[in-house]
Amino acid sequence: TLLTGRYHWRSRLQSGIVGVWGKPLIAPDRLTIGKLCKAHGYTTAMVGKWHLGWDWPLAAGDRKLLGGSKTKVVPATAKQSAAWKELFSQAIPGGPIARGFDSYFGTDVPNWPPFCFIENDRTVGVPSEFLPARLFKNHMASVQGPALAGWKLEPILPALGDHASAFIRKAVKADAPFFLYMPLTSPHTPLAVNEEWKGKSGLGAYGDLVMETDAVVGRVLAALEESGAAANTLVVFTSDNGCAPYIGVVEMEKKGHFASGPLRGYKSDVWEGGHRVPFIVRWPGKVKPGTRCDQLVHQADLMATFAAVLGTKLPDGAAEDSVSLLPILEGGDQPVRAPAVSQSMRGLSDLRRGDWKIIFGSGSGGWTKGGDSQPVQLYNLAEDLGESNNLSAQKPELVAELTALMGKIVTDGRSSAGAPQKNDVPVKWKRFLRK
Repeated sequence: TLLTGRYHWRSRLQSGIVGVWGKPLIAPDRLTIGKLCKAHGYTTAMVGKWHLGWDWPLAAGDRKLLGGSKTKVVPATAKQSAAWKELFSQAIPGGPIARGFDSYFGTDVPNWPPFCFIENDRTVGVPSEFLPARLFKNHMASVQGPALAGWKLEPILPALGDHASAFIRKAVKADAPFFLYMPLTSPHTPLAVNEEWKGKSGLGAYGDLVMETDAVVGRVLAALEESGAAANTLVVFTSDNGCAPYIGVVEMEKKGHFASGPLRGYKSDVWEGGHRVPFIVRWPGKVKPGTRCDQLVHQADLMATFAAVLGTKLPDGAAEDSVSLLPILEGGDQPVRAPAVSQSMRGLSDLRRGDWKIIFGSGSGGWTKGGDSQPVQLYNLAEDLGESNNLSAQKPELVAELTALMGKIVTDGRSSAGAPQKNDVPVKWKRFLRK
């Protein structure tokens, strides 16, 4: 959604995430923010977690040679070793450099195989063994598979900071503007905290990792300052979703720290704790420091915002759910987007319009238990930020109106202005509704 300005549920991803060794989710011809910036003379780089699929050069039957036990690790067989050498000696199409980035460095998913770095379209080294069983404990790795000899998880985050900083230092020397997309592997699992940060938060490994993440971001911003480009650079800091509930939130709450604040739910949930996240912008000379905007925005809006900054018009077949945030970045305080749609892990959809939020089903749609027996949920977030008072039974006409609006957004293939478009697949947004 962030990279394309188009809701992910218009693609094949109707629930869950792209699976291990999954195919690319973004079509080759789809405009991304990387492609947009490249078309306007920007050097583009991505550093971090991809997790949007690749065209892995897997021969028939190879997949069964990629898995292994997480509890009792045995050496790779001769057949596995041969298959791995063949696979990881080839280029891997369909990744970041095929979707708008001049360069890429990172890990596809840090707690999934292959356990190695990927640079551009090749693995850095050839994985030759399985991870040791100890790395599948305490919210570290989660799927066994090919790994570089001696691979560890803790160095990943610092390495991303190093490469992002190095890119900035190199980019400022070139006669071209630059765009860096840096989706970090943290602060989700793996909770791979380096020694200097262990115990620093007093809130367990998750709190420590948040502090380490903050420090890495600070190091990249320091590199931007030192490069001399900070005064002419737009920086956006945000998160993909709320804190995962299984990483120790009960223990943190006992210590007085609530990762979702006053919001209901956590990562995976359709409630606000699953999707309302930080969105911090620094743009010297444009965004007044210390200001706050309470208007509804969405990460899909970055595409249209960048297009507005670049002074270009987006084609109808791109950024179907993106609107420009430029008016509010420049100090305005009027709404820029009307509705916004989000989804839970299981694909339970919600629609936000103004202060009202409707959820097209009951419960969280994710890991958090709870919810009433009403067929839909309707909340006034201005009066009930914690989503505790379901008003659907009291306001049937509003429920009908917002349900019709959601149907139009789905049918039109877009929520921004422009000609109707087609979704990639039939959108199953009604499957949680019941009479």
